[in-house]
Amino acid sequence: MDEKKFLAEKFEADRGRLKAAAYRMLGSRSEAEDAVQEAWLRLGRSDLSEIGNLSGWLTTVVARICLDMLRARKSRREEPYGPHVPEPSTSADDAEHEALLADSVGAALLIVLETLTPAERLAFVLHDMFAVPFDEIAPIVDRSPEAARQLASRARRRVQGARTAANANRGDQRRIVEAFLAASRGGDFEALLAVLDPNVVFRADVAAVRLGSQAEIKGAAAVANTFKGRALGAKPAFVDDGFGLIVEVGGQLRVILRLAIRDGRIAEVQAIADPERLGQIDFTLFDHG
Repeated sequence: MDEKKFLAEKFEADRGRLKAAAYRMLGSRSEAEDAVQEAWLRLGRSDLSEIGNLSGWLTTVVARICLDMLRARKSRREEPYGPHVPEPSTSADDAEHEALLADSVGAALLIVLETLTPAERLAFVLHDMFAVPFDEIAPIVDRSPEAARQLASRARRRVQGARTAANANRGDQRRIVEAFLAASRGGDFEALLAVLDPNVVFRADVAAVRLGSQAEIKGAAAVANTFKGRALGAKPAFVDDGFGLIVEVGGQLRVILRLAIRDGRIAEVQAIADPERLGQIDFTLFDHG
């Protein structure tokens, strides 16, 4: 096998991992892909005899590129990117790394990462998520190993604080979903009003309309009347990255109700019954007390 083909195969084997690392550092899928592509170009211009561990070398190069991009972003005084939802996977390799992202890079984490300095972000991502030793991180961020350790430690405290707040908020939202379901089943109009935003909007897709739903309903009173005494067969669930209700008939999924919760109340209800769309939604039921 010629050298160029060998390098290409080794690089492709590492591409998913490198892209996942760059995404964590940058919070942008497109920029992560740019960073990985730039690493490939630099590999082609490098003296291969000086590269001992190719995977480690690529990780270091991608990290340096990401650090430069983060510093350039700061110097331009850009607005924070905020959370980025991973794009649909295009390969099995991507799917594996998207699963890792979904587990460890939620919206709250991406937001807090944006508040870190570039060096803090890099040290935290490389060490805590990819187990890169501080001895290797130090020259990337131009610090001593102990200083790199301190960078990661400061970032870790911020991230842990964000996760604690996110989990508390998630618990509050779950209780709102359960209260909505209980009020709906019990026909309690006042309790429904208590969990609905005054300007709540209900929307249904074409398939749900065929099942008898209205296409759109606006206002807390109207939506409360619609759900009063209903949802007897619905089950509360985590729906993708949010919350909702699952309706099954004869063991077959028929409708998913997505619930958008803002400021402690349900602000939007989306009824989805189209079979193709239902097949694309991930959900996990949780127990209802």
